[in-house]
Amino acid sequence: MKRNKTHIHWYPGHIAKAERKLKEQLSLVDAVIEVVDARLPESSMYDNITGLLKDKPRLILLNKSDLTDKNELKKWISSLEEKYNAPIFLSDAKNSKDLNKIVKKAVELSEPRIQAIMKKGLLRRPARVMVVGMPNVGKSSIINKLTRSSKTKTGAKAGVTRQQQWVRINPQLDLLDTPGIIPMRQDDQNAALKLAFVNGVSENAYSNEPVAQDLLDMLDEKYSSVVRAYYGIEEDELTLDNIALKRNWIISGGSPDVTRTAAYVLRDFREGKIGKFILDDFEG
Repeated sequence: MKRNKTHIHWYPGHIAKAERKLKEQLSLVDAVIEVVDARLPESSMYDNITGLLKDKPRLILLNKSDLTDKNELKKWISSLEEKYNAPIFLSDAKNSKDLNKIVKKAVELSEPRIQAIMKKGLLRRPARVMVVGMPNVGKSSIINKLTRSSKTKTGAKAGVTRQQQWVRINPQLDLLDTPGIIPMRQDDQNAALKLAFVNGVSENAYSNEPVAQDLLDMLDEKYSSVVRAYYGIEEDELTLDNIALKRNWIISGGSPDVTRTAAYVLRDFREGKIGKFILDDFEG
């Protein structure tokens, strides 16, 4: 039976203020590292990011790549590189082996602005970058990785607001350590729902049960054999009720415990236990 998808309730009034703050921060840096959830290569990008950055160079980091369908991810990498004319790197929470490559590319992207400054008679300085992205895509974990071995705060820069804190990553790179939070827009409910699946929306904006069922519906459509094998539902409808009954999660009165089941379904997906997926549809 076809259900109406859940409506995500957004918090009003913060988008313009957050964009102003982000523009202030962007004016301080030479380049940006944009963090995207690799399970949502499009839906976890902010619609107005190109407008906000203007000509500012960026490196797009597909984070949580260890939770994705690798074959499908390869197609997305090529498509995003062509669409945004930006380098695409992968990262995940489990390793830091690609950090040197990320740092090197950030310095490289910053070089044109540094050269322009030097042509004005100023001395060469380290590249300045910041990390931007939607809530909960992993910005803070990337910043923590970059700064783990370099906790030296370099303080205020000339002509830079004193509240901005900088971290010297190496002699060639300074990082603005405040993550640039790009606010979520409210006009694409399909993208909003996917963000709820990956915990990219405040839990105050939705109820677990309908969102978990929407997730099951989407996985059943895109990765049916994998999700059905995981929950042991081969022929019946893939519903919270049926999963609860299969696991014998029953509340008093004999009803299936859909509250418990919904929490487990969302957790199973977010931790990659069901399988490795990309929820955005690749159109080439």
